[in-house]
Amino acid sequence: MGQGQTVDYEADMHIDETALDVEWLLQAELAIKYGQFYTEHVRMCRRAEERKKIVRSELIRKVAEDPMGCCGKAKPTSGDVEAYYRTHPTYKEAVDAFIEVEYEKNMAEIAKNEIMFTRKAALEHLVTLHGQQYFAGPRVPRNLTKEVQAKAANAIAVDTVRRTSKTTRRKRKE
Repeated sequence: MGQGQTVDYEADMHIDETALDVEWLLQAELAIKYGQFYTEHVRMCRRAEERKKIVRSELIRKVAEDPMGCCGKAKPTSGDVEAYYRTHPTYKEAVDAFIEVEYEKNMAEIAKNEIMFTRKAALEHLVTLHGQQYFAGPRVPRNLTKEVQAKAANAIAVDTVRRTSKTTRRKRKE
């Protein structure tokens, strides 16, 4: 899953109780998809945290090289140095970026856990209910291959529409 790629959590959490066998076949793919989505966000978060540390180090080094220019003192205290880098616009931007990426990572973790655990448990319980003939009705033979392919084709179509509408919105803004 590439950086910046989105997932449709609401659609992916939906379970078609009339096609539990298809849902089971797709559950592993969903778990992997959301695992990759979360892992990518963890990577972005680590990069943002490292960027914040680098900016901090660069600003501290700048104070060491030019204490008068940065802090107005020949020998600034550690508090002066901290005040300098924490209020510097570059550091503040790095902190804000880190906070945003960390939020996205946390949301990705929630989505991953919901897909991997909650959705899986819901499927298990629905299968149990089905086994108890809770959903009893007329029996019609099904073609699972066609149903899985149709669901995949629908997901591709939805993704294409999303990308097209994002491009259209960007063009309107310009």
